[in-house]
Amino acid sequence: MDFKQLISHCKEYGFIYQSSEIYDGLSAVYDYGPYGVELKNNIKEYWWKSMVNMHENIVGIDAAIFMHPKTWKASGHVDAFNDPLIDNKDSKKRYRADQLIEGYAEKIEIKIRKDVAKARKRFGDAFDENQFRTTNPRIVDRQNKIDAILKRLADAMRDENMGDLKAQIEEYDIACPESGSRNWTEVRQFNLMFSTQLGNIAGEEGKLYLRPETAQGIFVNFLNVQKSTRQKIPFGIAQIGKAFRNEIVARQFIFRMREFEQMEMQFFIRPGVEMKWYEYWKETRLNWHKALGTPESKLRYHDHDNLAHYANAAVDIEFEFPFGFRELEGIHSRTDFDLGSHSELSGKKMTYFDPELNESYVPYVVETSIGCDRMFLAQVSNALQEETVPDADGKESTRIVMKLHPSLAPVKVAVLPLLKNKEELTTAARDVYSTLKKHFNCQYDEKDAIGRRYRRQDAIGTPYCVTIDFDTLEDGTVTIRDRDTLQQKRVAIDALVGEIDVTLPL
Repeated sequence: MDFKQLISHCKEYGFIYQSSEIYDGLSAVYDYGPYGVELKNNIKEYWWKSMVNMHENIVGIDAAIFMHPKTWKASGHVDAFNDPLIDNKDSKKRYRADQLIEGYAEKIEIKIRKDVAKARKRFGDAFDENQFRTTNPRIVDRQNKIDAILKRLADAMRDENMGDLKAQIEEYDIACPESGSRNWTEVRQFNLMFSTQLGNIAGEEGKLYLRPETAQGIFVNFLNVQKSTRQKIPFGIAQIGKAFRNEIVARQFIFRMREFEQMEMQFFIRPGVEMKWYEYWKETRLNWHKALGTPESKLRYHDHDNLAHYANAAVDIEFEFPFGFRELEGIHSRTDFDLGSHSELSGKKMTYFDPELNESYVPYVVETSIGCDRMFLAQVSNALQEETVPDADGKESTRIVMKLHPSLAPVKVAVLPLLKNKEELTTAARDVYSTLKKHFNCQYDEKDAIGRRYRRQDAIGTPYCVTIDFDTLEDGTVTIRDRDTLQQKRVAIDALVGEIDVTLPL
């Protein structure tokens, strides 16, 4: 299913709406509908339980969005949280220079994929993709070109060389995606933080920022949490919360928004052991994604070419979205930069006394950070499918189905009376619904033919449908239907709860 169909499906079935749509919307801001908020909450529950509840040395907090402005000076966001922007003089459109260059490299990668697809079709089961990619001269040449482009881009971003970014756009003959014009301005830096004022205090003294990340709320509370919970290193602090970035070039639906939600964990460790924990969290987090049934082929690691000012190692877990592989989660070794910077600017000692070593030190940090909205988009992208299935009469028809992991599905069970105009059936169905809703998020639906109701539940990802028919009145059994296999079986009403498996893959 293509990306436009996915976006349309999300609106039609109550997952995501454009914010303020009656006023023509607000760019790059979205509202989660009735099914969207359930899916999003289930994603957050899965993350929280696996990160906090399953680890005795990880605790959670919920820090405020507003923080003292010195926080962002210490973190480097005031001076270094910038995007390189370029305007097209003819279309008047503004773009991120690095994304234009990445898009140019992506076009070359698309050519490689097309060649790979042709070769796979030609050679069938005997096709070895890795061998083809490493021995075919045209593929090797194109891959070398991509590597050179991305290396030069990383160098320019690291050095904040705006002139070379402009030179690359000109050398690669990159045109404005909207107008086709190559009439560009110079590249310049733009800070991404939203600023506001504290009460009625004007000027720099009252200046506040909407937080661009949730991590700093963890760092400034390091001492509070460690003392109140008596945690010993290594230990982690986790948080789920809103963050805000003034993205000039927000795009790709909810992948890049101005208001978004992060799920972050900062793991505090002894200096010198950060690489061991970095590798541990890389593997742990990848397994977390795969446990939901996400195919391994749709996930990959991508090491950062251009490290942030606070990191000595960084990797992204990328997911293959409909628009290509993009960052889903980041794992970063942040050294002691954050605690050290806050200690220096605040004058407070951000140290930990290690009883085993009998010494104090500023802990190092390994971070795991995942965008909840990106995780939502990844799950929907992976789950939403169009497939041909047999009808009750033996013929085939097409259905749209969202094959979410049952634990994430917005509705777990739909209770359906076979007919709505038979009071004995609807009464029995209501009784079953009343029983099940104590255990699962359920939905009662009696409108339209039973086949159409099945299709509605398929489209929102409901893993189980329970149908009450005339046999139910006779023997107290119902039909339970599996969303993915379409298999149906008779189950006693008393055994229904045990038959429905929507447990988290912890």
